[in-house]
Amino acid sequence: MTNALEVRGITKRFGRLTAVDDVSFTVLPGQIMGFIGPNGAGKTTTMRICSTLEMPDRGDVLVDGQSVIEEPRLARQRIGFMPDSYGAYANTTIVDYLDFFARAYGVRGERRRATLERVIEFTSLGDLREKEIDALSKGMKQRLCLAKTLLHDPAVMILDEPAAGLDPRARVELRELVKALAQMGKAILVSSHILTELSEMCTSVTVIERGKVRGTGSVADVVRSVKPRTRIYVRVLCELELAERTLLERPRVTDARREREGLTFDFEGTNEELAALLEQLVAEKLGLFEFTPEALNLEDIFLTLTEGKLQ
Repeated sequence: MTNALEVRGITKRFGRLTAVDDVSFTVLPGQIMGFIGPNGAGKTTTMRICSTLEMPDRGDVLVDGQSVIEEPRLARQRIGFMPDSYGAYANTTIVDYLDFFARAYGVRGERRRATLERVIEFTSLGDLREKEIDALSKGMKQRLCLAKTLLHDPAVMILDEPAAGLDPRARVELRELVKALAQMGKAILVSSHILTELSEMCTSVTVIERGKVRGTGSVADVVRSVKPRTRIYVRVLCELELAERTLLERPRVTDARREREGLTFDFEGTNEELAALLEQLVAEKLGLFEFTPEALNLEDIFLTLTEGKLQ
């Protein structure tokens, strides 16, 4: 499958600060890539370069096969960029706002009318179409920004903190819209500080810190690239202090701690070694009645791959 978004070794400096340092990754059609990193990591600068709003000092980005350096106008036609904040004209209704941008995108005549109806229906803004933008809630404003981003039917969607400031229901609704766009075959690059939100919709991830990529690929591939570690939750009938001491005496067991009604610990070993550990714990007669491996999530990946240092 051809890459919809291909970032090729881009570097961007601002004075003596290297904001983006030889960053490379790819996003396929229908893929949702979570772009995660601490504040100041270079996420927004990278996304602005991908959206033709910044030029890299080195490297290139191909958007649906078009170079943002050699053919920025053609690349721009294939990009839908949703920034973390956007301006809106006062006293403008939803339909007028969308109509203005449809005209700016060169959508004409009957096609423009059909396009407006399509994006309004997709984002569920039909009942609010004559409402002025200033009167919209934060969630509805995000839906409107997404609708504007979809007017020219881009192949690549770049979403910078789309869930920032939304209440739980609005986040769920936005997440479902993003999933629906991926099912339509659009490649989606989305950044967020809400890692649980990303983990529920992303099929791949790129971790960036201090301008450098720390890990990229499918979630499963990035997990495998991290130091092999399985988190286990156990419940026992014996005293938790005895179970905790028994666990910490075992090789490859680290960070045993009490959690909820049992214990959580990290195990650094193979599946065969984990099975042997389970047999040993049963033999200890601790009254073991729950032994649940928990997969690494995006928060674990983020904390493992980054150091928390700022530029």
